[in-house]
Amino acid sequence: MSQKQNLYGVLAEFPTASAIYHACEKVRDKGFKNWDAHTPFPVHGLEKAMGLKPSKVPWIVLVLGLSGASGGMLLQWWINTQAYPLVISGKPLFSWQAFVPVTFELGVLLGAFGAVFGMLFINRLPMWYHSLFRSQRFEKVTDDKFFISIEACDPKFDPTATSKMLTELGATHVELVEQ
Repeated sequence: MSQKQNLYGVLAEFPTASAIYHACEKVRDKGFKNWDAHTPFPVHGLEKAMGLKPSKVPWIVLVLGLSGASGGMLLQWWINTQAYPLVISGKPLFSWQAFVPVTFELGVLLGAFGAVFGMLFINRLPMWYHSLFRSQRFEKVTDDKFFISIEACDPKFDPTATSKMLTELGATHVELVEQ
C-alpha cells in the first residue's frame, strides 16, 4: 500500500477565527473541493468563505411537509366521500374546514421527519469514527483551536505542496493524518 493510499489528508492548525476565515478563502480560491474547517464555535460568514452552497434540507422539508398535508387531506376526502360516506345532519360529505387540523398536523409531522432524516443523510451521520480523531492536536478543536483539513482524495492534493500552502496561509502547525 502506497503512502497516499494510507493517507487521509493534511490537518492545519490556525490561531484565531479571523486567521481561519482568511485561510478558508484562500483554500477555496485554490480550487480544493474535499476539505473542511473545524472550529470550537460558529464563525460568522465561514460558509461563504468556504464557498458552500445552500443546504438542500429546506427543500426536503418542503416536499415532505406538502406531501404530508396533501396526503392527510386526500385520506380524509377518500374516507368521507368514497369509503364511508355518511350524511350527518345534512352536512356535505367533504367539508374541508373540519379537515384542517389533521392536514396541518401531518404536514408538520412529515416536515419534521424530513428535517431530521434529511440532515442525517446529507451529513452522512451517524459517523462512528473519523480519521482526524488520530491527531492529538485535533482534540483542541472543542476548546480554543481552529483547523482546516484537506483530504487526500482531492484532485489538487499533494502532501508536500498542500502542507506548504497551509503553512504560508498562517497555520501554526501542519501534520499529515493517516487513515
